Amino acid sequence: MRRQPHRAAAAGRPQRYRDLSERAYHYIREQILRGHLSFGAEISRKKIAKELGISVLPVSVALQRLENESLVESIPRVGTRVRVPTPQDIRGFYVAREAIESQTARLFAERAGAADKQEICTLAKELDRLEHEVSAIEEPSEDQLYAVRRKHMLFHMRIAELAGCPFLCELLSRNQILVFNWFYDRLFGRRALPQRWHEQLAQALAQGDVEVADRAMRAHVRFRMDEVLQRLEPFLSLNHAELSAALAAARR
Repeated sequence: MRRQPHRAAAAGRPQRYRDLSERAYHYIREQILRGHLSFGAEISRKKIAKELGISVLPVSVALQRLENESLVESIPRVGTRVRVPTPQDIRGFYVAREAIESQTARLFAERAGAADKQEICTLAKELDRLEHEVSAIEEPSEDQLYAVRRKHMLFHMRIAELAGCPFLCELLSRNQILVFNWFYDRLFGRRALPQRWHEQLAQALAQGDVEVADRAMRAHVRFRMDEVLQRLEPFLSLNHAELSAALAAARR
């Protein structure tokens, strides 16, 4: 009987480590999204662990997860750093996002109830309002840009959640939409979207026609795709030092 507390503690330990690694994962990811860790920046396991008040092990687990998602990379004799996307990464981002989101749009149109459709339309209006407010600011802060990116991700994730397919939600989360948006913002500044951009998408999804929803989402994802790829091409072959200089020059 004396061993029971020990066995209970041992049984609970894996869940505790999972919780800590999940916390570390979101913390590191948010540091990137807020601009505190730039592309190519080195990541110290010890520093992250100290900031979170945890051991290095869950931080290592979190970094492995981020590496599997192509957000960070481990380089022998160098360490772990935020990965600089390649042209292949960017093209792959568009292909994967279109495939995932067009399917979530079809499922949403097929399965969503009246309350779900109203929720998405409301979220879309809130996102458009925030987008408009931040775009009107000449030099928005990183916190303001992060608020838009977070709202944008929540909107698209909610569509996937209401589509009723958890696996698609996971794929969408791992597609790192926010990270790419941050990279583009840093290079070229924030550009205003068309009026009612997300509201029009939400209304198309709410019609309940899978083909209408599919077309609307594909057009949404492909918007400015060719322009983005063309403008990013000169930057994506640069090394870390060159990219840092280009980022600074592009923001002046």
